[in-house]
Amino acid sequence: MDPWGARTPYAAGEQWPERHDEYTTEPPERWVRSASLLHSNGDGIDIGVRGNRIVGVRGRAGDRVNRGRLDVKDRYGWQANARPDRLTRPLVRDGGELRECGWDEAMGRIVERSRQLIAGPGGWGRFGFYTTGQLFLEEFYTLGVIGKAGLGTPHMDGNTRLCTATSAAALKASFGTDGQPGSYTDVDHCDAIALWGHNVAETQTVLWMRMLDRRAGANPPAMLAVDPRATPVALEADVHLPIRPGTNLALMNGLLRLMLRHGWVDKEYVSRHTVGLEKLEQVVDAYPVEHVARICDLKTAEIERAAELLGTAERLLSTVLQGFYQSHQATAAAVAVNNLHLLRGMLGRPGAGVLQMNGQPTAQNTRETGADGDLPGFRNWDNPSHVRELAELWNVDMATIPHWAPPTHAMQIWRYAEQGSIELLWISGTNPAVSMPDLARIRRILARPELFVVVQDIFPTETSEFADVVLPAATWGEKTGAFTNADRTVHLSEKAVDPPGEARADLDIFLDYAARMDFRDRDGRPLIHWTDPESAYAAWQRCSAGRPCDYTDITYDKLRGDSGLQWGGERLYTDGVFNTRSDYCETYGQELSTGAERPAAEHHGDGRAFLLATGYSPAPEAPSDDFPLRLVTGRTVTQFHTRTKTGRVPELDREAPGPWIELHPDDAAAHGIHDGDPVRVESARGAIEVPARVCGIRRGVVFVPFHYAAEAANELTLTAWDPVSKQPLFKLCAVRVRGKV
Repeated sequence: MDPWGARTPYAAGEQWPERHDEYTTEPPERWVRSASLLHSNGDGIDIGVRGNRIVGVRGRAGDRVNRGRLDVKDRYGWQANARPDRLTRPLVRDGGELRECGWDEAMGRIVERSRQLIAGPGGWGRFGFYTTGQLFLEEFYTLGVIGKAGLGTPHMDGNTRLCTATSAAALKASFGTDGQPGSYTDVDHCDAIALWGHNVAETQTVLWMRMLDRRAGANPPAMLAVDPRATPVALEADVHLPIRPGTNLALMNGLLRLMLRHGWVDKEYVSRHTVGLEKLEQVVDAYPVEHVARICDLKTAEIERAAELLGTAERLLSTVLQGFYQSHQATAAAVAVNNLHLLRGMLGRPGAGVLQMNGQPTAQNTRETGADGDLPGFRNWDNPSHVRELAELWNVDMATIPHWAPPTHAMQIWRYAEQGSIELLWISGTNPAVSMPDLARIRRILARPELFVVVQDIFPTETSEFADVVLPAATWGEKTGAFTNADRTVHLSEKAVDPPGEARADLDIFLDYAARMDFRDRDGRPLIHWTDPESAYAAWQRCSAGRPCDYTDITYDKLRGDSGLQWGGERLYTDGVFNTRSDYCETYGQELSTGAERPAAEHHGDGRAFLLATGYSPAPEAPSDDFPLRLVTGRTVTQFHTRTKTGRVPELDREAPGPWIELHPDDAAAHGIHDGDPVRVESARGAIEVPARVCGIRRGVVFVPFHYAAEAANELTLTAWDPVSKQPLFKLCAVRVRGKV
């Protein structure tokens, strides 16, 4: 299987050529507008329908994101919708077993438990919501209003905390609010691309196609890859830095020092549009290239080559993902990438941009709408005027909206459930019994008899086995809604077919809960006054008005055009004015080393970006005599998340039916392991047995994909997170390996 297809070369400044990808199993009778939902690229695609069945997909040639191309998961993944093991009726637990029931009984149990908790001590504090990056904007916003204005709980987050939280944290820290400065079209204009811990070839294949097509055309951009593995990106790159895991910040500080020492700085831009240069210079001065090379286990010449590539580019595009986000000092390292672009004046013009990427298709919407715990519209929880705006919009008392402390992040939500202070945990569209770190602990939490667990999903999962109530949801192609990709492009996905059995759209489930709970505003009217996707979207437009993610001009009618539309325009900060004003910003800032919140009185934002820096420190778990190797987890091209969908599609499943471990030849030889041998991998928390792949990964590092429930990589990983973004450290686990005797 070729996941990237044929090349369509083009030169700098040209439009990316169209390519017409299509896959059908039967001739469609009609095509229905949609976009991709099995990765974060946001490709515009059409759904082929025959009768009431999906029979294929095609890329939409006029779409700005993919120009007609299909990701391999989109090509085949839709077939999961029709699998016979779909959830089609609600389930409730009686006598330890789940049984089918009607919606009234299932929702009745949730509402009964909710009212019991509200009436008891702590009330709102007993509720936790753990959601996904795969619902639609309208669903996230509705859930956010239920949680913040109906129940008044701060305990809302999602599995986007596992993949995209550092993106948001880094953007807020440097630029004042969330929102990607760059655009995918920057690939069309740049003369250098730097990929910081981003295996785009397997995580966003269509974006990689765009990069490959530029590389195949005239005036190709140079490419830098920072990754301990010999990924397809690393093999393509002109400079590959196979960095020691956990040392990203040391590398970035060293590169910034080289920028300053060589004069690769746009002094006028820095002077006019940034603050903090003096402190940055003091921090990075402690990172001469020889010192950085020792920390990162790299050659000085390699670091200097990378610095020259970055420092002499006229139009530099950076993309950042899990290699930075799920590692040590994640936010500080991602912020350092922003620093690089600020020092070089590489923002706000074609080819000069930063993409702090997302991991899931609608992760951006969790952050925009407040379903991740933040206040919707990129509002600041610590700014009373922002809270007052929401209280007036929703017509509720200001005290109802949680704003007395930072929103509760996912790792803390699970801790509260473990301690017993959260007694109802509503899990929608995600499978934490496979995706969370330290799975033995997660299973213990889910199994607590005092915890009432609601699972809302499309298939039975490892998580639904622990549920008290299971709600069958409709999925992509079976409901209507908008969603936004990593470069702020909004698409509309329209309902193509009916969901199976009694399955309902997530929006309808949340609306039903709100109605049964009889949430009211302060005038006694229904708090949730919308009834369908379009009216929910209109409510969101009012909420977003005047904020950075302003959707007021992006209507459903406009989204029914040939292409998705970006909020904020092609690029942000084209005038060098950032969202850092104290009355507008999304955060007053945090200490990069500790995560401590800065008070409003210490925030002095005036429209200039912040150059922020801190020193490198060793990771919390390092190899030892007992566990001498470093484990990094990650993804593979044909699988998505915990394989709830992709594992049920034969074309995708047979490409990667089970997990494996990648080892350097020297590490394999030291343990008597050959390619294909079964290997036992052990950490301080658990063990798995998987076959070996002896390949081009750096010595002392092993890799296991995280998608699989059987022999799950997260049996090994640790409960630890970045102090700022609170994103778990999936790439810092110490392990040992043993060949099967």
